[in-house]
Amino acid sequence: MITIIPAIDIIDGKCVRLTQGDYARKKIYADDPLEVAREFEAAGVHRLHLVDLDGARQGKTVNHRVLESIAAHTQLHIDFGGGLRTTEDIRRAFDCGARQITAGSVAVHHKERAAEWLSEFGAEKIILGADVKNGYIAVSGWQDTSALTLEAFLSEYATLGIRQIISTDVARDGALKGPAFALYKSIKKNHPELYLIASGGVSAIEDVNELNRRKIDGVIIGKALYEGKITLKQLESFLC
Repeated sequence: MITIIPAIDIIDGKCVRLTQGDYARKKIYADDPLEVAREFEAAGVHRLHLVDLDGARQGKTVNHRVLESIAAHTQLHIDFGGGLRTTEDIRRAFDCGARQITAGSVAVHHKERAAEWLSEFGAEKIILGADVKNGYIAVSGWQDTSALTLEAFLSEYATLGIRQIISTDVARDGALKGPAFALYKSIKKNHPELYLIASGGVSAIEDVNELNRRKIDGVIIGKALYEGKITLKQLESFLC
């Protein structure tokens, strides 16, 4: 059964959502991310996708205290991303309570460093952020697009030992237009060995049901939860 992973994105210590990665299209949903995390946990959620958007934009971790607070006051399995550029950043994320980290920009610009992380921390601790914008890998909080195609990126990292990925079609993120089913079908066909977490565009419980039917391993849900398009009660059957 598909794993439900709510998202909490952080700017200035607050829970926000962007539309298509545009920082100018920001909406604040809560002043206290810990309370949001506790609500998810109370509903039966086990995993949380926590993103430091300030960190992603600035190229350094900014909101590690939010991670520390949520990890200390919940039992959620947290994967953390945004602004992780150095090995010290990774160690601090784990010290603050992250169970996994998402490697995005570093995986594109500094392959040797990402390979070292896989070796040092293990493939079970590192999730590859494979976010796509017009067919190419997007980085730096989706502010930039690399010259790497998705397939080239995934093939390269599969040989390095990566086993888990989060993939977002940036054009769908926060737009409530439905998931990129064709994108995920292609990834599953070409890389059936990868644990695939879908992200972006989920707008109704039917989207979750369809991703589950297609045997997608996990799904990150953000705006649809905050806007009430999907309720935690509707997700109960996936949270047992």
